[in-house]
Amino acid sequence: MGKLKENLAKKIPDWRYSYRQLIDEKGDHVTSNVTIEKAFSGMRGVKGMICDTSSVTADAGLHVRGHHILDLVHIKPEEVLYLMLVGELPNNEELEDLQKCLHSRSEVPQYVWDVLNSMPKDSHPMTMFNTAILSMQKESKFAEAYDLVISKNDYWESTLTDGLNIIAKLPAIAAAIYRLRFDKGERLEHAGSQDWSESFLQMMGFEESEDMLKMMQLYLMLHCDHEGGNVSTFSALTVNSALSDPYYSLSAGLNGLAGPLHGLANQNNLKFVLDIVDHFKGVPSDEELKAFAWDRLNSGKVIPGYGHAVLRCPDPRFTAFMGFGKDHISDSEVFDVVTKLFDIIPDVLKEHGKAKNPWPNVDAASGSLLHYYGLKEFEFYTVLFSMSRSLGIVSQVVLARAMGLPLTRPKSLTFDALNQL
Repeated sequence: MGKLKENLAKKIPDWRYSYRQLIDEKGDHVTSNVTIEKAFSGMRGVKGMICDTSSVTADAGLHVRGHHILDLVHIKPEEVLYLMLVGELPNNEELEDLQKCLHSRSEVPQYVWDVLNSMPKDSHPMTMFNTAILSMQKESKFAEAYDLVISKNDYWESTLTDGLNIIAKLPAIAAAIYRLRFDKGERLEHAGSQDWSESFLQMMGFEESEDMLKMMQLYLMLHCDHEGGNVSTFSALTVNSALSDPYYSLSAGLNGLAGPLHGLANQNNLKFVLDIVDHFKGVPSDEELKAFAWDRLNSGKVIPGYGHAVLRCPDPRFTAFMGFGKDHISDSEVFDVVTKLFDIIPDVLKEHGKAKNPWPNVDAASGSLLHYYGLKEFEFYTVLFSMSRSLGIVSQVVLARAMGLPLTRPKSLTFDALNQL
């Protein structure tokens, strides 16, 4: 991790100074009013965290280190990892250095394969994925350094080491789970590529395809981060604030990502699209699809893939996927339905009047691309999301330790106490 660690070490002193200066000069300024309604709404919209890796605005969506996500669609997951950590995109030399670093750490301990092989054959892929990560906790350099009572100022270094060690192994672990869980044959060894996404596809057993590689690089980059308050990242940060090492923290966060209201959403949306294709025996007309949507809404059901807790515009990650699909996908009823839904559903939801945000989120398109390229095992989709989100979670816990952020411990109130307010 030579250049990455070196460049990060140069940045951290200035970041620490800026944090301390802000607290000293403006620490008593109010960032948010916490009302009783906010307390009952999962703290949605309460501004009470620090996250420098990314930000999300209601009218423009995701920005990574100040770059709008649509300006980053050409970069690789390794590049977005470097960007989140250092605050700058890597040059060719820095990218190659990071790829070599990850490649050199990619060998998975044999006991991980033993653990996965001993699990029930019908285990959920996310259970297998998170268990594999947690099983490697004995390798933690942070836990080892903490036991040696190192300085708090140095916590970030062993956190970074752990994070990169984990990220390096995720392609092999995820690919092995795919092959084991869905009867694709024996586990495949690393084929030698230093490209994180390409080595993943090789170990999954997919034939070489430039388009599929570009799709996978895009997928693993786009899902990298979404501020600090989403369930998976917030959970990981909370656990890490107790100085639990990255193995404990990442596994905890990804358990949250397995939930239906978080990472599971993309597979549910694809099921919805496939149901439409099956119902109409192909791509419906605009009138048929509009009537189908109204029937669904009138029966009390939602339209999967539309609406978002923060966004009030089409999710730019959706826009990126749609742009890729229009350039690379042809003769796909599934993608045609996704396109047609985007043309019709926002107006239906506006007319319906109950949706705060009638626009599509990233899940409205992501599954259709995976399906087109032959990855049709729905239960595996959340593992892909987890691989990508691990980049952001690792970046955030490294920076949290570098900045010395304290234990997360919000105050809770009883219902009676709230009534008395």
